[in-house]
Order: sequence, then C-alpha cells, then structure tokens
Amino acid sequence: MPPGTGDVQLSVSQNIPIAGAVIISTPQDVALLDARKGAEMFRKVHVPVLGLVQNMSVFQCPKCKHETHIFGADGVRDLAKTLGLDILGDIPLHINIRETCDSGQPVVISQPQSDAAKAYLKIAMEIVRRLPVPPT
Repeated sequence: MPPGTGDVQLSVSQNIPIAGAVIISTPQDVALLDARKGAEMFRKVHVPVLGLVQNMSVFQCPKCKHETHIFGADGVRDLAKTLGLDILGDIPLHINIRETCDSGQPVVISQPQSDAAKAYLKIAMEIVRRLPVPPT
C-alpha cells in the first residue's frame, strides 16, 4: 500500500485477514516518519510486522562502480532497532530494476543471477520464513 496510516490502510487491516505486514522505506528521514507511523498502526490493529526493507539503499555508478547512498545509509536499520524489528533486506537503486519492470520482465525473471534479483529473492525468503504456519 502507499505510505501512510489513512482510511485505506485502516480499512484493509480491519476487514481483510492479514498474516503480516512488511514496511518498505527509503533511508531518508521524511520517509522514515511514514514508515514508523505505518509500523505503529499495524501493531495497534494487531497485524504482525514481519520486518522492514530498505529501498533504494545504495546507487552504484555503472561506469566506475562507486557506491553512493543518495537517500542516506542506515535510516531503516536505525528505525528497525528502535522498533525492535528485523531488517529483511536492502533493494539497491539500480537502472536494471526500473528497465526490466518497465519492459514487463522484472529483474528476478529476466536477470535471475543478478545482485538485484538476489536482493529481492532474499527478502522474499525472509518474508516466507516469518509468516505464521496456516492451521491444518
């Protein structure tokens, strides 16, 4: 869902059974405010927060490979510590992610061995590992 704790988020969390929530944020301060509100809202409505994902965590120059933390370095990690939650992983700011999504072939399909695809797959495995086992 989009960031925030408005009517849509509350309605969904109160009317649809949710096994868990994943909070995704860039590491910049203004985004972290919404991430914190979202985590707190899910806790209030008794939806387990499975963890946090740091999106656009680092940009690597395709020419020289220099890494830059455009949105800050560890904001989501710091928030996770404050809230007592786990970090599920980091998604880099990479042109291949945008290009493959725009072409209809997400990076996990079109470039499954790439570092970007591995980042998504690691997060997916962490989410599945934290989901409650459904009753039989």
